[in-house]
Amino acid sequence: MGPSRHDLLTVGQLAARSGLAPSALRYYERLGLIHAERTAGNQRRYARTTLRRIAFVRAAQRVGLSLEEAGTALGRLPEDRAPSPAEWGAVAGTWQSRIDRQIAELELLKRKLTGCIGCGCLSLTHCSLYNAEDRAGDAGPGARYLLTGDPAAGPAPVPAED
Repeated sequence: MGPSRHDLLTVGQLAARSGLAPSALRYYERLGLIHAERTAGNQRRYARTTLRRIAFVRAAQRVGLSLEEAGTALGRLPEDRAPSPAEWGAVAGTWQSRIDRQIAELELLKRKLTGCIGCGCLSLTHCSLYNAEDRAGDAGPGARYLLTGDPAAGPAPVPAED
């Protein structure tokens, strides 16, 4: 049995409560991140639990997950109630390696950027200290030193989700 009529929000109410534009909510619905019921007049009505799903998607985006990855994670959580600690723990655990990797990348970026600013050239492409004769360019595209610390290593690997 679905939510009662009083537990349903219009797209405008959901937008006001979530901080997202109605167009973003419709986009989330097209992606399957949230779901709406339709009235006899074909207007969208969202269960209040949709606010939790939107908050989850926004949190996922803040830690670097794509909307597709957020949708996969949401598929592991109940739609009509708050997740249990075990359900939430299983999903949150998959984020920990992503967050740890991002912290490491940011720490490295902080150290390298401070060094780059310290020498004054602000160019890792032409820097005689970090990249003499553009050796990093031989290893492929991207900010080799800045994000990995080792131009030969390439980009940091993306861990597989469980």
